Amino acid sequence: MIDIPGYPAENERVMQDPLDVERFYDRCSDLMRELLDQLAVHPEEPRPFPEIEDEMGWPRRRISSVLGGVWRLRHFEFGGARPYHFNAPRNAASRRWEIWMDVDQASAVRAARAQG
Repeated sequence: MIDIPGYPAENERVMQDPLDVERFYDRCSDLMRELLDQLAVHPEEPRPFPEIEDEMGWPRRRISSVLGGVWRLRHFEFGGARPYHFNAPRNAASRRWEIWMDVDQASAVRAARAQG
């Protein structure tokens, strides 16, 4: 288990290697890249899906759809690892699913975008 101070313990499926985050960014869909770009703007800020969708001008449940769309990529190329964190409703201030990136993940996304 990876334990990041201030957050609930998460398992090893959270990407820690910046090169893995950059490779994921290069391999994922355009919609997933849009989401990663948005998460990189607000590192260390867990936010509920609807708040992010509103900010991006996306319809409700788009994030869930996009995350489902990268399932194969995550599992077959990255061993199930993901370049973001989740906060379950039971642990979230909003009582909804929250998603965010840590500072290192956000930095890797910005680097991948600059190379793109």
